[in-house]
Amino acid sequence: MAADRWEITVTAFLAGLQQRSPHTQAAYRRDLGGFAHYCRRQEITTPEAIDEKCVRDFVAWRHRGGISGKSLQRSLSALRAYCEFLEYEGCLTRNPAKVVRAPKAARKLPKLLDVDQAGRLLAIGAVDPLALRDRALLELLYSSGLRVSELVGLNVQDLDLREREVRVKGKGNKHRIVPVGRYAIEALGAWSAARAELAGAEQTAVFVNRRGGRISVRSVQYRVLRWGLSQGIDRRVHPHMLRHSFASHLLESSGDLRAVQELLGHSNISTTQVYTHLDFQHLARVYDAAHPRARRR
Repeated sequence: MAADRWEITVTAFLAGLQQRSPHTQAAYRRDLGGFAHYCRRQEITTPEAIDEKCVRDFVAWRHRGGISGKSLQRSLSALRAYCEFLEYEGCLTRNPAKVVRAPKAARKLPKLLDVDQAGRLLAIGAVDPLALRDRALLELLYSSGLRVSELVGLNVQDLDLREREVRVKGKGNKHRIVPVGRYAIEALGAWSAARAELAGAEQTAVFVNRRGGRISVRSVQYRVLRWGLSQGIDRRVHPHMLRHSFASHLLESSGDLRAVQELLGHSNISTTQVYTHLDFQHLARVYDAAHPRARRR
């Protein structure tokens, strides 16, 4: 049956993605399920019938439905990989998705905290174990620019407080070594002393919840939001905002885009270049405020 053919090939393709993150696997499953549903509605009965027109029409249909350029690019990435698999299996003679391009996505500048706001967020005075944990994870997010998934995945052996560095497992299972700042080292030392009150000897996670298990991404997001409110930050704070703040503040001070790329774990420097736009905005504000030909009367 046609439906079986779609399901068989998609399932076989997804089975080869075990090395990818669960998030990527879930996104590919959704995108390919949507593509298969569209094709069935267009009476394209088997994957062997996919051609460039089919892929272009699918992208145009989703674009008319209000799907963002970024989401369309992700869908096309999934389709290219799926069609490459079909080509390898002999179902297609060539990859019809390879030549199709999604509409360019408008690049949104990331939201971040300024230096004063970051300092206020991190000025946690409480000393109970959970507060010490939260201060340590906030300091580490801002000090080293970690993704929240990287933070919750840290194990005790990944931290080297003596050498002031942390070993991080990033996207695509790629590892990198990131320096840790003095304030984060102090906060991590205080948390290490209190961690034994919550975590058993067999627990390997650096950050644990009140029951002693590894803390979840959702819990970190919630705690960061709560501390933002209690510390008087006038915006909704989330973990990735601290990563953005780390990158922007570092780039503003050093001007070394390549170093920031390495510290963030970006495989492509074009991803890091968004922070140059943020830095330029700061320069533009300084110019408008200071230059004799820019100041308004």
